[in-house]
Amino acid sequence: MNKIIKSQIDQLKPSATLAINEESDRLKKSGKKIYKFGFGQSPFPIPEPIVSALKISANKHVYLPMQGLEELRSAIARYLNKNNKNDFDKNDIVIGPGTKELMFLTQIAFEGDVLLPAPSWVSYLPQAIVAKNKVHWIQTTSDSNWFPTAAQIENKIKNIKYKNLLLFINSPNNPSGTICKNLKEIAEIAKKYKLIILSDEIYSQLTFNDQYESISNYYPEGTIVSTGLSKWCGAGGWRLGFFAIPKQLKELKNTLKIMCSESFTSVSAPIQYAAVEAYEGDHSVYLSNVKKILSFTGNYVYENLKSNVISVTKPEGGFYLFPEFTNAKFSSSSEMCKDILKKTGVALLPGSDFGLDSKKMLARLSYTDFDGDSFLKNTSGSKKLDNADLKKNAPNIVDGVSSLKDWSNSL
Repeated sequence: MNKIIKSQIDQLKPSATLAINEESDRLKKSGKKIYKFGFGQSPFPIPEPIVSALKISANKHVYLPMQGLEELRSAIARYLNKNNKNDFDKNDIVIGPGTKELMFLTQIAFEGDVLLPAPSWVSYLPQAIVAKNKVHWIQTTSDSNWFPTAAQIENKIKNIKYKNLLLFINSPNNPSGTICKNLKEIAEIAKKYKLIILSDEIYSQLTFNDQYESISNYYPEGTIVSTGLSKWCGAGGWRLGFFAIPKQLKELKNTLKIMCSESFTSVSAPIQYAAVEAYEGDHSVYLSNVKKILSFTGNYVYENLKSNVISVTKPEGGFYLFPEFTNAKFSSSSEMCKDILKKTGVALLPGSDFGLDSKKMLARLSYTDFDGDSFLKNTSGSKKLDNADLKKNAPNIVDGVSSLKDWSNSL
């Protein structure tokens, strides 16, 4: 039989994050003690008012507009304008079954090349490969908080002949947990060269200092804001995300609408109706308690890992750390992670999955292996957290970090 799979598809592998989650579950079922530090999923329950809204909307059964429920799009626009100081209206919003699908369709539609900072989320590159978009990596380091400098971006652009360029910025960042501090400078370069920026802000509501800033504030005419329900309210399985697209990119928005209509048609009606509550309701108490737990847990992991042989940047948002094991001597970061999993039961993702040199002994650590529901119930309110709270409510975090540090010290 002739080959039936296209060459650019044939080279793909399953998503690294989903693969490590399934492998961790398989090992757990076999009886092995596993610390699930490899998969980035919110451990917290969905706020009850949003769940109630879904129950009420369960009988909503008709197809909704391809761009999304008008009431939801209006609520999202108001939310962004209030919290991000944007100037969107309902016609600028496109609803999708998670931002991942919208990013994929955008890459397919986009005529141009893609600029990816390294490290970047694991799915940007495979999507570009499927879409046949050439990718230009911009290597970063912990010295720049794992984000590219404006000078790096400009130097990369000068060596590219293509006129149209799509730059991905993800802050707070997956995999590093850091926040971009030079948005204004990046925006100036973007304006100068007329870049399109896809600002992946899926962790924006989980910043620990409550001072999140969007690059759309500095470059509104060329920035697509991308976010959704999965991280801040624990609704990853609901699959609802959105793009806010400026009027200057109307051509892209209209094309995206068509592609939505020819792929997923429209997002589940009950989910969209329930999401109105997510963006219109007051969930500040819930978010405050969630961020208190994540901030304390992330700082605990940071303080207990950092040493003369483990280099790590303090987390500023989301639920990741990106440690480098400087004394590890393996052929690749992937081999290192296999050794860690085998000897300690700690599941991590290698830095090479995020676009970095495989010779650098980097790994992403997700500090979410705990029961978020009970943690919230046991610590909600003004109570200040301490290590005893973590040992009681997140024992896998404490034990897993200890095992990881022991492994590093044994090298």
